[in-house]
Amino acid sequence: MQTIGIKSPSSDSDKRAGQVPGRDLVPLLTGMAVAVAGVGAVLALADADSSLRGPFTLFFLLAAPGAAIGVALRGLDPFARTVVSVAGAIAVDLLVAQGMLAVHRWSVRGGIVAVAAISSLVLLLMVVRRLRKRMGKIRSSR
Repeated sequence: MQTIGIKSPSSDSDKRAGQVPGRDLVPLLTGMAVAVAGVGAVLALADADSSLRGPFTLFFLLAAPGAAIGVALRGLDPFARTVVSVAGAIAVDLLVAQGMLAVHRWSVRGGIVAVAAISSLVLLLMVVRRLRKRMGKIRSSR
């Protein structure tokens, strides 16, 4: 008589090969942060009376320039990049506010638009820089 052993399924069988647990969470959290920041900008621009307007707008004012600066500083380790991004975001917000107050053109909508424009410009410059590097590598490989 032969005995057939029953193997219990390993705990690693549910995980995909080569994947770190929780790695799929990063894109989800990034998408949620973009959504919250976008809602904050829209609520501020629409001058909506909502209790979420203040916190979401503050999140936008910190996240938009912070993300743009974080993309520009890819070479730093994650903790240093986070610290520099938050400090840079605060600096951008303060410089926009100071500039608008200096020319006597302060408005909430103007501040939101200015921060969004500066953040978009920094992101656009980084995309152009990366495309130039790729094109240089492609041209040099020919």
